[in-house]
Amino acid sequence: MSTTAEHVKCLIIGSGPAGYTAAIYAARADMKPVMYEGLQPGGQLTITTEVENYPGYPKGTQGPEMMEDFKAQALRFGTDIRWGLATSVDFSSAPHKVIIDEKTTITADAVIIATGASAKWLGLPSESKLNGFGVSACAVCDGFFFKGQDVAIVGAGDTAAEEASYLAKLCRKVYMLVRKGEMRASKAMQHRVANTANIEILYNHETKEILGDNGVTGAIVLNTQTKEERTLAVTGFFVAIGHQPNTAIFKDYINLDETGYILTTPGTSKTNVEGVFAAGDAQDKIYRQAVTAAGSGCMAALDAERYLASKGIH
Repeated sequence: MSTTAEHVKCLIIGSGPAGYTAAIYAARADMKPVMYEGLQPGGQLTITTEVENYPGYPKGTQGPEMMEDFKAQALRFGTDIRWGLATSVDFSSAPHKVIIDEKTTITADAVIIATGASAKWLGLPSESKLNGFGVSACAVCDGFFFKGQDVAIVGAGDTAAEEASYLAKLCRKVYMLVRKGEMRASKAMQHRVANTANIEILYNHETKEILGDNGVTGAIVLNTQTKEERTLAVTGFFVAIGHQPNTAIFKDYINLDETGYILTTPGTSKTNVEGVFAAGDAQDKIYRQAVTAAGSGCMAALDAERYLASKGIH
C-alpha cells in the first residue's frame, strides 16, 4: 500500500449511468471529479445490446455506444476518468479514504458510490454465450423484442413473478421455471401468475442447456422429480434469480439492507456517513433502470455539491 495519498475534492466510484451522470453534474459544478471505472466500465449496459426505452434515442441505441456517449460528455466537462477498482475504504474520519487496486490511496472530501449491481446467473456456458442474443436478466428492458413469441423465465421470487406477468402481456407463451415445488413470491404475486392464461409454471425444473448459435432457439429443462428432460421451443430466455449489489467493501461503514443494497435517506442520495453518497443500482433494488440510475447520479452530485459548500470546501 502506498504511503502517499492523493487528495481529491470529489471521488466517484463506478462508471454506469449513475456514475457518469454524477460526473457530468460534478464537473460542471467545478468539483473536479475523479472517477475510477471499476471492473466493468460502463456497467451492466455494456452487456446489453439494444436499448429502446431511454428518452432521447427515438431509434434506440446499443448499450455500449450509449455508455460511450455518457463517458464522452463526462470527459467534455473535465472529469478525470481512470482505470482502476476500489478494493477497500476507510470512512471512519474525514477526508474519506479509498484504496484503488490494493495499492493507491485516494482521500476525498466527498465520495459518490455508483458501483452498481451484478445480475446473478445460472452459470451455464450457453447462457454467457447467448447473453444479449436472446438471454437477458431484465424483462422490462428486453421483453419488447419477443413480442408474440414464446419465452422462458427462471426464478421463484416476486421479481420473477412480476417479470413473468410483464412478459405475458407481450409474448404468446411464458414458461416459468421454478427449481423447487413452490415459489418464494408473495401470495398475491403467485395468484397473479397462476391466473394468467399464457403463463405455464413448471415446478421442480432446472435448466440444463440453452440452445442456439446466434440467438436462442430453445432450452433443455429437467424435471428433478421424474428425471424427464424436455426441450422448450423458446426464442427468449430470461434469468430472474436476483441481483447482487457491488457493495461488500463498504459494509463496515455504510448501512446496508439484508441483501447488501446501500440504505440512503429517503428522497436523497445521503448515506449514514456524512460526505458519502450513493446512486444507481448499488442502492436501488426496485427500479434498476438506466434512466433512474442517471437521475440518482444527478441527485448524488447535487447533494455532494451542497455538502461541500456547507463545509466551506471550494
